[in-house]
Amino acid sequence: MGDGRGISGGSGGGSGGGNNRPAWLQQYDLIGKIGEGTYGLVFLAKTKLRKSCIAIKKFKQSKDGDGVSPTAIREIMLLREISQENVVKLVNVHINHADMSLYLAFDYAEHDLYEIIRHHRETLKHTINQYTVKSLLWQLLNGLNYLHSNWIIHRDLKPSNILVMGDGEEQGVVKIADFGLARIYQAPLKPLSENGVVVTIWYRAPELLLGGKHYTSAVDMWAVGCIFAELLNLKPLFQGAEVKGTPNPFQADQLDKIFKVLGNPTPEKWPTLIHLPHYQSDQHHVQTVKYESSSLHSYVHLPPKSPAYDLLSKMLEYDPRKRLTAAQALEHEYFRIDPLPGRNALVPTQPGEKIINYPARPVDTTTDFEGTTSIQSSQSVPSLVMGNVPAAAGMPTRAVPRSMPMVGMQRMPPASMAAFNIASQAGIGGLNPGGLPIQRGAAAPTHPQQLRRKDPGSGMQNTGYPQQKRRF
Repeated sequence: MGDGRGISGGSGGGSGGGNNRPAWLQQYDLIGKIGEGTYGLVFLAKTKLRKSCIAIKKFKQSKDGDGVSPTAIREIMLLREISQENVVKLVNVHINHADMSLYLAFDYAEHDLYEIIRHHRETLKHTINQYTVKSLLWQLLNGLNYLHSNWIIHRDLKPSNILVMGDGEEQGVVKIADFGLARIYQAPLKPLSENGVVVTIWYRAPELLLGGKHYTSAVDMWAVGCIFAELLNLKPLFQGAEVKGTPNPFQADQLDKIFKVLGNPTPEKWPTLIHLPHYQSDQHHVQTVKYESSSLHSYVHLPPKSPAYDLLSKMLEYDPRKRLTAAQALEHEYFRIDPLPGRNALVPTQPGEKIINYPARPVDTTTDFEGTTSIQSSQSVPSLVMGNVPAAAGMPTRAVPRSMPMVGMQRMPPASMAAFNIASQAGIGGLNPGGLPIQRGAAAPTHPQQLRRKDPGSGMQNTGYPQQKRRF
């Protein structure tokens, strides 16, 4: 237990008072609920020993009560194998053996990009300063380069999943969060679409929208391009209306929004386009309506010859094989010109720039660890505004609960948890300590898949900011 990266268990009830609480739960003081989704609840708590703030993510049991969601297992096993400054840190995993409920404890981050963008759009009513945009983007790319170098695709990058630390020694540091849809991918490529829809629709790459099954880390880079545009413009670049219903339905409106900004894709510029299922089956939507060439610069208000526009346009390249990689983006000219990106993205270095105090999120103190309502009233916790409490990992800082996607996979039976516990006890200190479960519905593969470098020359982690001129 404690704050180490361990797994602890308990046999008591849920969040009842006194001795009814499992031993692991007694190490925390619950403050309140800070988020809710289809997977479960997220709470803010303080450790009794160190008085540090922790976000605790409780996963719901399956409807059939047959064990823990593979989404939860996937997130745990990936996060326990990786360690990098711009990736959220999994502090602890707790299992209540009485009902097999699962709790993940994360370092707590006070902000996320969704709330930062909304604060500028609705309250401040002015754009985010260049230093902050550049620093946020560089750190996001730095974390993503680390993941891609280890053959991990996030598959659900969006502003609410990009956290930013608050006051403290990591103030202004970006953390990539919510690995529930993340996957190990391999070369040669294998189909990755059997798990259903991935990536929230506004940030979904065109190859996914057109039914592609063999996709790569390029889908993450498209999402980063969309996030970059949103940081510049304070609104989503491609805000299409999502079609609900059958698995992975054709999203005509989302594609139309993309075509209006970037122009129609053509086989000349994207040779593999003709092989994508929806390009052939939905010719009326994809090929009939014609748009002129790209007008991206007019949507993001950037000069066409500026480094920022060049970087953005290369992230939003239709052909995934031509799309900029995270490693290439980190070396782009945009990050080599003033203002240089820095580690503290929230404190601008330019003379005359004001430091913006982004608001802390409200905390619902009426809900306990079991999701039941207590007699306390809901309130914002004053100490969160001024204290050194750095949005819960994988959770937005908005007051309205966000619906989180769950992957359509079979559930693990409770018996598999024993194998999981044994495997996950080994070697948590290093980068390549053990095997990752990449088979569906299995606690561990027959031959463990180790994290390994994708490209020995690309570097798993960028050790310094551009030109080594760090701005704190």
